[in-house]
Amino acid sequence: MKPGIPKGTRDFSSTEVARRNFIFNTIKHSFELFGFQPIETPSFENSSTLMGKYGEEGDRLIFKILNSGDYLTKVDDALLSEKDSNKVTTQISEKALRYDLTVPFARYVVQHQNEITFPFKRYQIQPVWRADKPQKGRFREFYQCDADVVGSTSLWQEVEFVQLYDSVFSKLNVQGTTIKINNRKILSGIAEVIGAKDKLIDFTVALDKLDKIGKDGVVAEMISKGISEEAIQKVQPLFEFTGSNNDKLNALADMLITSEEGTKGVEELRFVIENIQELELQTATLELDVTLARGLNYYTGAIFEVSAPKEVKIGSIGGGGRYDDLTGIFGLKDVSGVGISFGLDRIYLVMEELGLFEAVELPKPKVLFLNFEENESLVKMKAIAELRTNGIKSELYPDLASSNNQQKKQWKYVDKRGIDFVITDVDNGQFKFKDTKTREEKLLTIKEIIKIVQ
Repeated sequence: MKPGIPKGTRDFSSTEVARRNFIFNTIKHSFELFGFQPIETPSFENSSTLMGKYGEEGDRLIFKILNSGDYLTKVDDALLSEKDSNKVTTQISEKALRYDLTVPFARYVVQHQNEITFPFKRYQIQPVWRADKPQKGRFREFYQCDADVVGSTSLWQEVEFVQLYDSVFSKLNVQGTTIKINNRKILSGIAEVIGAKDKLIDFTVALDKLDKIGKDGVVAEMISKGISEEAIQKVQPLFEFTGSNNDKLNALADMLITSEEGTKGVEELRFVIENIQELELQTATLELDVTLARGLNYYTGAIFEVSAPKEVKIGSIGGGGRYDDLTGIFGLKDVSGVGISFGLDRIYLVMEELGLFEAVELPKPKVLFLNFEENESLVKMKAIAELRTNGIKSELYPDLASSNNQQKKQWKYVDKRGIDFVITDVDNGQFKFKDTKTREEKLLTIKEIIKIVQ
């Protein structure tokens, strides 16, 4: 049988892992620079923790885990005969792989509320799983890099998250990113003024697909969900919203003047946009996008989405928003939260396409001891131990070279891995030391080698 891996998953080579670690470390450094603390949660949760938190579409994409043992024995025969997978699933699966890091974080906050100092700023870098259709930039197993603040309603948090996005992409040298921003209260206000308040979820889920299925596709989906043609006619101006952020804010203020919730959303957005204009961004652009909905049910205020530079055709590379009542689902009321996520896998693809990985090197020994004489191996291993004690990466080529061809193979290994310093032979307690860049060779003691390499 030919070996393989499930669709939507990947193996990573040493080069790819080194590049991914470069992105991880850059994001982690910015998280900590902004005052966030790390936590981790299990890769799987109780199904009851996850189900019903992401909307109908999200629930369908959650990977369920079968109960241990003979999981069918406790299922009623009548239920099995119905062949209704949704009903049977609740009987045979009590756990599921996490869909994102936000809902597990909300569960964490509730469970550990007495140990946490609020406002609590946490970051989390772990894999998540979605039973989605694999395509370029979309995988079934992928990493999320999240930062959240819970226990503060201050809009300065939203301002800081815009700055955090800008900080990370500037450090990664990804120029030309666009941070799109909207507010769920504005979407609620629009649904209210067009007479579709009872269809808010259907309205936002459809609107969120504008960049994927186009205006006609969005209109068709809204009609299929029971939103009237009259309501859709009223929302038409949103599809051609133009001008500066301030122009859009003023137009929205006029459109939503009869909606208290919508007006509040405009005021919240104005605070964030005007303060970012004063603080200025390094490389990113902040853009108000009134069609941005992010089809997750738990957002209640600001919503973010980051677009890659225009020359790279890929989906969003980051997103997030404010969720005022997510912890309330688990019994902890009145704890507001706001957070963002970085899509590591898509960021990788963007950087690869833009050729931004040239400076990322694979981990490798600084000093390599070649293995030409068996009676020198122990002496070399003792020297390696001393080098490592002094923080110098070093290793012995494992296989003994008993012929010229095998020696050439070891030198080829040096060349392929780009190793800086090589030890070939031992002579009266000194080592034949070669700098591969200058080609200079000399006999040195281990202390002299340490001094040169450090």
